[in-house]
Amino acid sequence: MTASDEQFDRAMLDLAARAAWRADGYVGANPLVGAAIVKGGRVIGLGHHRRFGDAHAERAAIDDCLRRGEDPRGATVYVTLEPCAHTGKQPPCADLLIRSGVAEVVCARRDPNPLAAGGAKRLLDAGIAVRFTGVSRLANSLADPFVKRITTGLPWVIAKWAQTIDGRIATRSGESKWISNDRSRRRVHRIRAKVDAVLTGMGTVLADDPMLTARDVRRVRTRAIRVVADSDLDIPETSALVRTAKEASTIVFCEKELATAEITREKRERLGGMGVRVVGVPSRGTGIDLRELLCVLGKQFGVSTVLVEAGPGLLGSMIDGDLVDEMCVYIAPMMLGDEMARSAAAGRIAPTLAAAHRYELMRAKRIGNDLEVVYRRKGR
Repeated sequence: MTASDEQFDRAMLDLAARAAWRADGYVGANPLVGAAIVKGGRVIGLGHHRRFGDAHAERAAIDDCLRRGEDPRGATVYVTLEPCAHTGKQPPCADLLIRSGVAEVVCARRDPNPLAAGGAKRLLDAGIAVRFTGVSRLANSLADPFVKRITTGLPWVIAKWAQTIDGRIATRSGESKWISNDRSRRRVHRIRAKVDAVLTGMGTVLADDPMLTARDVRRVRTRAIRVVADSDLDIPETSALVRTAKEASTIVFCEKELATAEITREKRERLGGMGVRVVGVPSRGTGIDLRELLCVLGKQFGVSTVLVEAGPGLLGSMIDGDLVDEMCVYIAPMMLGDEMARSAAAGRIAPTLAAAHRYELMRAKRIGNDLEVVYRRKGR
């Protein structure tokens, strides 16, 4: 393959991936998938999986091709994930491509789901050329949350915070409103509108009394479950989260013993009457087992994506447990220069650089005078 061929592959897979991103937050437990059909160097069809249960990307691209009056026979299909080979809510995409008479399928990534995998083999058996390529970073990273859920059973975890240039999220007295600008905060609400759950800790509940709901956004897929890590079941019944629990689903995770103990029975009943669900998980170290919390969210509540909006204690524990997959950081043009001001994460002991968790820069975007930077854990 020549450099120009590789460049063309990257461009077409990038195009398919950008189409797939349009459905971010709407495909549920399914992966984001995009497809582009190319013939004679022209894009003759483009499609993506729009929402859970709807047509897959390959079907959408074929339909788009036919709407344009184009013939997909002999074309090359660029798709961000290996076409499926099973019947679920939709028929097998591999069979559709075979019937359509395409000549080649170029995939960014193999499907890790044993129920759906095998599309590449089915295509090859039908005489259709299949190539897997990693030339498109965007297309390859698109399926990371889906791959993690399928291979580990855990949801994809995004940590978000706003900080000063010198990495402080609040003053020494706890003042943090507002470090980031209005536009950055609106973008956070857009993230809340796309994830399945928003997780915070008791420190944030007591300091900020947050609502954790998506507000002032055009589209809200569904209200995310609001989740509180509260080892000792200390959450105040006067907090905004509790008072609005009948309007937005709210779960409080505490130590397993407290979820059934007689000493907490009356409070649990009051919380339950206000709409709060109390769930117990085992303790680990100085708090609850956060990995088990995520596991319960995934298995019992169908959560695929979690946004963490918390203080340095909970975030530090999440990072220490290698539970954060993606970080969305808003850097504001201000300096505190106070060593007692609060940093984004705390509680870890890292005496050498070798003890650091390392991340890969995915993108950076200027938001007014703020900078939005997104990182992903290496190897995800």
